[in-house]
Amino acid sequence: MTSPPIAYASVVVLAHLVLLGIGVWLLIIDARTHRLPNRIVLPTLGGAIVLVMADALVTGEVWTLARSVGGMLILGGFYAVMRAASRGGIGGGDVKLAAVIGVVLGWHGWEQLVIGAAAAFVLAALYALVLMALRRATRSTRIAFGPWMIVGALIGVVLT
Repeated sequence: MTSPPIAYASVVVLAHLVLLGIGVWLLIIDARTHRLPNRIVLPTLGGAIVLVMADALVTGEVWTLARSVGGMLILGGFYAVMRAASRGGIGGGDVKLAAVIGVVLGWHGWEQLVIGAAAAFVLAALYALVLMALRRATRSTRIAFGPWMIVGALIGVVLT
């Protein structure tokens, strides 16, 4: 397939910048309040789905759309299972954010999905270990996970 026109590439870059801005906004909110508001996360999920559907229509690559939906179901489902298994350790906002991240990383590829998802856990664990080493946290201290999910997603997109 030939490379997409410059106008299409510009829209893709703009969409990523908007998602990055929303990600930074959510990162700050979650770090301060331990909440990921539905009024931000749910429209972002809907917008991401519309974007990948539009991409499939423009490029004719239905596989990308299927991979995005698969990423949403896999990552969102994984977090839903973790939420059900944990005692409040994973919140509903984390599950919804995982669905958003799954759509975006799935659009980029399976490798990006795996790396972005894994990076969130590695970074959060390292952060928790540093806090415990500095005696600023214990094993029961609650840590906002949304920021690490967002940074992990960024790593998944940028490094791969």
